[in-house]
Amino acid sequence: MKRKVLVTDDDLGIRKFYERELRRRDYEVILASNAQEAIEKAREERPDVVVMDIRMPGMDGIQAMNRLLEENNELPIIINSAYSSYKESFMSWSADAYLVKSTDTTELISTIEMLLEDRSVCL
Repeated sequence: MKRKVLVTDDDLGIRKFYERELRRRDYEVILASNAQEAIEKAREERPDVVVMDIRMPGMDGIQAMNRLLEENNELPIIINSAYSSYKESFMSWSADAYLVKSTDTTELISTIEMLLEDRSVCL
């Protein structure tokens, strides 16, 4: 059974890039272009992990993360932002990981794998 990754970013190029990289590693990828869509897709699709941008029109990624965790506090969430300054903000501390966006997806993939492995050990 493929593991599901919900990628939320308002930048279509980033969504498609991550989708391609994750599918090459045999993940099922769910895409959301904004925070509200991510919440809805998380309810419908039940992802195993969420990759969430912070700065998006409307609701930001921190607000969406908090809503997702209210519904499922076991859901691993990776904050993935172009801005490293948010990493020190207490508002992002609920995330399981905080990564700065990069064209090298090595760290993102290894973080997803680590979170999924940790989760399967706990189950």
